[in-house]
Amino acid sequence: MMKESTLTPETAVYRRTVPAGDYWMEVVKAGQTLRILDLEGNQAADTLFYAAADPAERYSAIDTIRAQGNVYLTAGSVLMSTETRPMLTITADTCGRHDTLGGACATESNTVRYALDTKCMHACRDSWLRAVAERDEFGLTKRDITHNINFFMNVPVTPDGGLTFADGISGSGKYVEMRAEMDVIVLISNCPQLNNPCNAYNPTPIDVLVWD
Repeated sequence: MMKESTLTPETAVYRRTVPAGDYWMEVVKAGQTLRILDLEGNQAADTLFYAAADPAERYSAIDTIRAQGNVYLTAGSVLMSTETRPMLTITADTCGRHDTLGGACATESNTVRYALDTKCMHACRDSWLRAVAERDEFGLTKRDITHNINFFMNVPVTPDGGLTFADGISGSGKYVEMRAEMDVIVLISNCPQLNNPCNAYNPTPIDVLVWD
């Protein structure tokens, strides 16, 4: 469901541009609103969520899909934790739907999907591994990299139950906005993928904005 935001960038308390291939990792407090903005269109933002009070509680794709009865996320969707508690609610969305099933690119999956010579290419999992190593104050390790959401990514489900990675459906200036229902650690990998049509083979920056 498409829904415009009533918030304006001028009133945001925080804004940062994240280049393709880089990560963003911060705590969003309960009641704050987070916006991920697709600056140039068809970019993918692979995102992990953890409860700041206890990172062992984190986003659960299974519980989120079961709670809303849909494999795609959009305005009105509630992101559920592994303890079946609401973590964030999507309050605005100008893209239309976001993927919960496709997972994140990794050097291993790149070789399976594309070719052995893609193994050396930077992937989202690499960005997450760098994030947990550099931001050790959050107490996360590679064992904590689990379910993620692919914001802006188009992964249609085929009639026989398979997945396809299709051209992106986002565009320049599209965004998704979420209200935190608890204090959450947000870890975004701005996807560097060069082999997937989701970003038109041209990874581009995103902006992250926060409102109180």
